Amino acid sequence: MNQTPSSRRHYPAHRPRAVYLLGTCLVDSFYPQAGMDAIRLLQAEGLEVIFPQTQTCCGQPAWNSGYDDEARAVARRQLQAFAADIPLVVMMGSCAGMVHKEYPKLFAGQPEEAQVRALAERTYEFSEFMVNVLQLDKKLPQAADQSPLNVALHTSCSARRGMGVAAEHKTLVENLPGVRLQEPQRVTECCGFGGTFAVKQGDISAAMAADKAEAIAATGSDCLVSGDCGCLMNISGTLEKQGRPLRAQHLASLLYQRLYGKGAE
Repeated sequence: MNQTPSSRRHYPAHRPRAVYLLGTCLVDSFYPQAGMDAIRLLQAEGLEVIFPQTQTCCGQPAWNSGYDDEARAVARRQLQAFAADIPLVVMMGSCAGMVHKEYPKLFAGQPEEAQVRALAERTYEFSEFMVNVLQLDKKLPQAADQSPLNVALHTSCSARRGMGVAAEHKTLVENLPGVRLQEPQRVTECCGFGGTFAVKQGDISAAMAADKAEAIAATGSDCLVSGDCGCLMNISGTLEKQGRPLRAQHLASLLYQRLYGKGAE
């Protein structure tokens, strides 16, 4: 069953003037264009975007593997990097979920508990912030690029079940003029990435990725879009190995390029 925590959250009554952006390790290392597109998109909405150079991994790999002390050490860096009382926008559902839902558990009874809970409360997954805070979905009909495009949308397990923002992903894609949303069969199934799961259970992970790639290829879409870069890497890499490479991009890049008619720079 899908959880919908976003529908129960308190959203700011007024648009913020500035936001932090947590790019995540995968955006920084493998999808830097997505990070730049997210920054430009937020700036186009009139926001000052603060990208602290001291930000690092959110600590999720250590936390998921049972290394709580190591996860807290990494998380403390983020408490320092995102200290001001402004929204934190996170470009991946898994990392957003780590800060918003897991940090309070990780720091329960710790000296930083109050600070962590305050950070968790002002942390938003990218699509969640765009729809529920900036109401970007109301501007989509004005997109500069309205040429036909078939898009296969994959919403990660973390975004769908952890953060409950599958509806926000779908809203942003299907309301873009010229874009035809193609949902693959068994759309709610995991792609098999799951962070350390892909390493510890490699054969199972590969089989899940193959099934997901098959379903996405069957849609005949022009490109694959997701809000989580781990899924993008896993699915697009599997498609390439199957001899069916498909252009893959983060949701932020699709939005920026379609809304402002600007391709990758």
